[in-house]
Amino acid sequence: MSEHDVRKVLLSTDNLDESIHFYTETLGMSLKFRDGAHLAALDGGSITVALATSADHPMPRKVVVRIKTADVDAAAQSVEANSGGIVKGPYNDAHERRAVVYDHEGNGLSRPGS
Repeated sequence: MSEHDVRKVLLSTDNLDESIHFYTETLGMSLKFRDGAHLAALDGGSITVALATSADHPMPRKVVVRIKTADVDAAAQSVEANSGGIVKGPYNDAHERRAVVYDHEGNGLSRPGS
């Protein structure tokens, strides 16, 4: 089993209501929860599809894949040492330790700890 677990894909939106409507009415996903006018989570089966405005998105206008890993600090160092970059270095939030990084092509990755 891999030490990494893809948990969520975070999509950027300028209008949360329109995005929720698209994903629920057009694609048939169910709404798991909504946090005001800035964040929502949809049931994507094995992963959560999250919609976020710039108020809650770590890299607005980008898709961010959330990958759970055992050692956030080591993962961030590895990304930076291998042509990626750090948007927000390892930090503790209310729920877990995490970092926001990007790969060598600029694709966003959020690395929460286990």
